[in-house]
Amino acid sequence: MNVLVVGSGGREHALCWSISASPLVDSLYCAPGNGGIGSIANRVDISPTDIDGLIGFCRSEAIDFVVVGPEQPLVDGLVDRLSDVGIKAFGPSARAAALEGSKGFTKDLCAKYDIPTGAYGRFTDAGAAKAYVYASGAPIVVKADGLAAGKGVTVAQNVDEALAAIDEAFAGRFGSAGSEVVVEEFLHGEEASFFAIVDGRSALPLASAQDHKAVGDGDTGPNTGGMGAYSPAPVVTEELHGKIMSRIIEPTVTAMTAEGCPYTGVLYAGIMIVDGEPLLLEYNARFGDPECQVLMPRLKSDIMPVLLAAADGVLDQVDLRWCEDVALTVVLATHGYPGDYSKGSVIRNVNSAQELPDVTIFHAGTDIQDGNLVATGGRVLNITALGSSVREAQERAYEAVDVIDWPEGFCRSDIGWRAISRES
Repeated sequence: MNVLVVGSGGREHALCWSISASPLVDSLYCAPGNGGIGSIANRVDISPTDIDGLIGFCRSEAIDFVVVGPEQPLVDGLVDRLSDVGIKAFGPSARAAALEGSKGFTKDLCAKYDIPTGAYGRFTDAGAAKAYVYASGAPIVVKADGLAAGKGVTVAQNVDEALAAIDEAFAGRFGSAGSEVVVEEFLHGEEASFFAIVDGRSALPLASAQDHKAVGDGDTGPNTGGMGAYSPAPVVTEELHGKIMSRIIEPTVTAMTAEGCPYTGVLYAGIMIVDGEPLLLEYNARFGDPECQVLMPRLKSDIMPVLLAAADGVLDQVDLRWCEDVALTVVLATHGYPGDYSKGSVIRNVNSAQELPDVTIFHAGTDIQDGNLVATGGRVLNITALGSSVREAQERAYEAVDVIDWPEGFCRSDIGWRAISRES
């Protein structure tokens, strides 16, 4: 089987790493890939948003199956176009990807089908949005409705911050994604990431994970795409797992089918746990990044039969097995991220770090230039380690971080702190 993975980040490297181990795969391609993916897959210089280019490549290389990593091509309808030309793909249709492409769509779905979430309002007018803020008070959350590369959410601690976020969105900072805003209740609790593979009718839960979105130690500073993660997440107990499936995931699958847009692919729920009860923060229509980088190393099963079963609508015929070890990943990012940062700095000793026991390094913003590994993005490397506990996995990951020679990079020093506090 010839397989194409679409995307260039750490998530896609982890997917390629897992898919490449499957005996079902004859040839593996990644478009466009990164500096690390080239060692396990054939890189193809096509942008994830170049749908015509991707379709043409699939036809020319007789691609049998496409796994779509990022959200933008899903929202743009890549899976629909592939289906139209008879190419099987893993991922939701454009209509189903609205679960991530429109926060308002998701909140309305929750309201209609009694899926627990925070109170909210949808607004296309700044004045009405501000009136809602004045009536609700702060803290409160302001979100651009559409895709904003992870930068469209403001957790406002006071009313003035919320008003400024509304002005910013309607002034065009997020382009068309900010032409509508969702203003919603601030939920105070502990956040976890919950993943399920869905085939339109049924859902197969994956292992739990927890990420660190803030750029600084102690979960301080601005939010990022994610500075590290670990799996499993101790906060997701067996009881809580059952509640998330029965109250959030399964009703969503049923609701999407009832709405005429059945969901197929990965359903990634951001969950806030408030007084032991799960509430939905938002959905993503793809694997998390960096959560995928801790899920794939713990997966004992061949991933390909599961992805194919989801695409074929026979997910109830497969299952997944997970190793008991904890996986933890530390993100190395370029100084300045999540703000402005430079590109092109050389990274050394990555291979030496990866030779350490139970360490796997997934590349994100990297490329090979003149024989050197160079940084090309904000989040650049994911240093992932396995251990019998969160503390052991953390120690191994940071040991590998210390081997890497990259003065232009930085990382948080406390990934996993919440879980380690539970182990003490």
